[in-house]
Order: sequence, then C-alpha cells, then structure tokens
Amino acid sequence: MKRSARVTGTAPAASSTQTPRDVRCLVPYRIDLDNAPVDALDCLIDLGALDIEAVGHGLAALLPDDVSVARVAAALGLDDVQATKALGRDEDSVWILRQRPLRVGRLQILPADAAAVPDGLRLVDSAAFGTGLHATTALCLEALEEEIDAASPTGLLDIGTGSGVLALAALHFGVERAVAIDIDAEAVRTTRENARLNGLTSRLQVVRGDLEMASATWPLVVANILSAPLIEMAPALAQRVGHRGRIILSGIRSSLTPEVEQAYRRVGMRHVSTRTRDGWDAITLQASW
Repeated sequence: MKRSARVTGTAPAASSTQTPRDVRCLVPYRIDLDNAPVDALDCLIDLGALDIEAVGHGLAALLPDDVSVARVAAALGLDDVQATKALGRDEDSVWILRQRPLRVGRLQILPADAAAVPDGLRLVDSAAFGTGLHATTALCLEALEEEIDAASPTGLLDIGTGSGVLALAALHFGVERAVAIDIDAEAVRTTRENARLNGLTSRLQVVRGDLEMASATWPLVVANILSAPLIEMAPALAQRVGHRGRIILSGIRSSLTPEVEQAYRRVGMRHVSTRTRDGWDAITLQASW
C-alpha cells in the first residue's frame, strides 16, 4: 500500500490512488500541534496513513481499517482519538480526506468553494467519477487539451460523463458546444451543477441515457469508461465520429489496450497516439472516412 503524507500549515497531503480493502477515517482532532509528540506525523505514516492534513490545531488522517483507534491513540500518546467513516472518490479508487486543488496541463481543478480563476474549473464534491485525481481522467484531459489546441473542434460528445469534467474542460478550452451523456442520475445531476458553477450551462447539453441518445456526428468524441464497454460500443461510437474526426478513449488497463485498438481498427479508426500512467492508457484514434 502506498504511503504518502505531509502537512505544511493547513495544506492537504498527497492522495493515494491505491484502493484499500477497507478504510476508515481516524480523526485525532484533539492533538495540539504545539504540544504533540514531535514524531506525530511519522507515527501516522508508519501506521499506514493514506492522507494527513491539518485541522485547526489538530490532525486528520486516513488510515486502513485494520488500524484500531486504540492503536492510534497509543502510538500518539493520546487518550482520545475519534473515528469516522471515510468516503472514496472515483468509485473508491482515490482516497483523500477532502477535495484539493490540482493542475492537469494548463487546467486547474478546484473545489466548489474555491475562488474562481481564469484557468480554473470548479467541481462539487460528489460520488460521480471525474475528480481529476485518477490517472484515467488526467490522461484524458491531457489528450483533450492537445487535440483542441491542434484542431479547434467546434463540438464534443462525452460518453459516460461522470462529473462532466471532460466536457466542461473542452468548453473551457474553447469548444463551442458539448453534449454529455451518462446513464447515472447522480452523474447527470452533478454535471449540471458543475456546469452552473462554472457558467457553462448554455453551451452544455446534459442527457441521461446511453449512446443511443446521441445524435449526429462530432469532430471530437471522448469516452472514459472501461475496456469491456469500449470494445462493445466500438461500432456505435465510431458512427458518432465525423469526417476525419477523432476519438479519445480512456479507462483502459495497459494490458488490454491492444484489444481495444483492434476493435476500433475493425470499424475504420486508425491509431494516433497512446498516453500511459500508473498502468492505465488513453488512446487517440482518427476516423479513416
């Protein structure tokens, strides 16, 4: 299990994208940082902390479930340690105590309560996939920025939109309009809220449903899903790509990339590029028509 933690003032710690078997949030709110053991942070890291941050004059830590409250208290020399349940983001693949700002390419992804900035996109904290922390989202955002800079597409179709981060980023980068589709009601609600939060509602159409709800063809299509549905949807997705248009596919385990590429080559798409991070791939393909 990856261990990554630091505290500087009130700045949050780095997150872990390793999925723990079972995790709880152990919150030692009553640690006085002025009088705490000098090795408080080291103790928490040694206990397997996935995330640590300052909370007032105390500390909050995200720890594996098999680390008991009593063990934490003993390690820190405290009588009182409080435990609450932790929430995983991105379908429990990213574990953090709370949202924090991050940058992907030239885009800043910020919590909803952050001040608006010219190069920033604010997102509400929700169960919908797409915080920007997962490698598949970051890879997609990087590929998206590159495609928009190179070709200036006028429209984008986002299949399995989750939080709407990809469609909203495309609009932020200058795409005129986008359609975001997801079968999940929470994803649709979250995407609409994120569009409102960023003043992009008029340029984004959010639809609850599957690929059949998409009409026409698009110069750029994105789908950050998983390998199996991407392969199954290849013929239908390819039909949504316009003349010499491109499609960015993500959510692909690197070991399965050849199978995904083969499925799209069979329907007339040719490989353009592949990005890889943490065992995940995002591939860009272009229509041959």
